[in-house]
Amino acid sequence: MKTLDMTKGSPIRLILQFTVPLLIGAVFQQFYNFTDTMIVGRCLGDKAVAAVGATSALYSVLINFANGMNNGYGMIISRVFGAKDGEELKKTAATMLVLNAVVTLALTLMILPLLRPLLYWLETPEEIFSQAHRYIMVIVSGMAATIGYNMGAGFMRAVGNGRTPLYFLMFSCGLNVILDLLFVAVFSLGVAGAAGATVLAQVISAVLCFVYIYKNYQKFLPKRKDWKMQAQRVKEMLLTGLSMGLMLSLFSLGSIILQKGINQLGTQIITAHTASRRIFELLMMPLSMVSSATSIFAGQNFGAKEYQRIKKAIRQVIGVCAVYSVISVILAHILGGPLVYLLIGTNDPVIMGNATLYLRVCTLFFIPLGVLLVIRNAIQPMGCKISPVLSSSVELLMKIAFCFLVIPRVGYLGVVFTEPVIWTVCAVFLGVIYLRFQRRLGTAA
Repeated sequence: MKTLDMTKGSPIRLILQFTVPLLIGAVFQQFYNFTDTMIVGRCLGDKAVAAVGATSALYSVLINFANGMNNGYGMIISRVFGAKDGEELKKTAATMLVLNAVVTLALTLMILPLLRPLLYWLETPEEIFSQAHRYIMVIVSGMAATIGYNMGAGFMRAVGNGRTPLYFLMFSCGLNVILDLLFVAVFSLGVAGAAGATVLAQVISAVLCFVYIYKNYQKFLPKRKDWKMQAQRVKEMLLTGLSMGLMLSLFSLGSIILQKGINQLGTQIITAHTASRRIFELLMMPLSMVSSATSIFAGQNFGAKEYQRIKKAIRQVIGVCAVYSVISVILAHILGGPLVYLLIGTNDPVIMGNATLYLRVCTLFFIPLGVLLVIRNAIQPMGCKISPVLSSSVELLMKIAFCFLVIPRVGYLGVVFTEPVIWTVCAVFLGVIYLRFQRRLGTAA
């Protein structure tokens, strides 16, 4: 049984040690996204890439809400694990399973009938509408598989096992690429085939996670008596889960609003933004993964009442993020253009120019993004639930303002600067909140 106790040893060493498997897994996931876009673009053309990209923000709202709730549940598990309370851990795991089943069923049944109206509201161009609808229908229908994998992986990470979920993810990504080639290039199933390949690979990775947990974590698995739902535990998990879910879904809801503005700029801009976002997400991965590892560290140490270790870790992690931010700027300027061409195989100057512009501007603001991600992820498992949701609400309001007031006047340049401005504002906001929270930790210590 693989676990990692983060309450002892060098904070930054432990966090980076835990970040490595998360980062490798994220790189493999982005490699799949790269390959998926390449296969769709080269086999089906620019319009198919635009169709997939036009639905990405919509799907992100759904999956980020469900996975955000799982992240919240995982924070509770990491805290209980840090407190060495095995009986409570079993009850918490049972509650997580029940809540996930209810949320997944409700989301799937509620959203499927609304997909077509939502795509119309997003002003999806008519020339790509039918492809976009087919793609998102298949993806949403298989949402349970994605949530299942993230639940299993989240449980293992919460108890310190970051490597096993990585192995399953690597296998899943490789299988995904093979299925993509088979469904799209061989069977000519179009964008629905690409979506089906994604869902099938996620089903297999979810099954692998649960089989592994069943065989290797019997000590933590709930027994019959643990399935009784206790009101206080359900309330705490729901509050933490909803806090994370709302935080991430508000962020993604803002991305839907932003996507509406992007869709109004035409198919070329949608294609450029889709390609640049794929590369941006790859460059952002180290910031995202080290902040996720910091969350697990903070959860375990908060459970063990090791508050000074948390403060020290946050300072060190922000320093690491600052160094990486400088590296990312250099990478974006040198490799941005070649990566866009490699990704979608087009020489269209409008697509290439706008995609590289997005990458070069956004990476300049990776330092405030790193601060935002680290603080947001660190304070959640310590019981600070409202401030991250408030910061996401600020993001949503600012994206609405940019979509309706800025983008119609300045075009894609407004899209390019939307998130960097938001990152900076929210990093300052959460930084002030954290400094106040830090004084409370110092008093408690």
